[in-house]
Amino acid sequence: MKLIKFEGHNVVFAENQPEYLPLPALRLNSQEGEIICCWHLTWRERLRLLLTGRLWHSVLTFGQPLQPQLLQVDTPTDVINAITQKVK
Repeated sequence: MKLIKFEGHNVVFAENQPEYLPLPALRLNSQEGEIICCWHLTWRERLRLLLTGRLWHSVLTFGQPLQPQLLQVDTPTDVINAITQKVK
């Protein structure tokens, strides 16, 4: 599984930090400070997910409170809106 660039992304976190993977994301100018990223699964990972129905998620909090997380398979509305606004 790897993080991928996607249409509508507007920032890449950790781009010059070799200890981390670059994180292409859509950073929204919202009160919540929402960040949306996209992962691409290999065929093996897709089959495993299909068979088990399980997806594990790890977050480094560095001792800070855990922030709300959301995993989904549909393209988030905010990404669609960012693409639409870019086309105009």
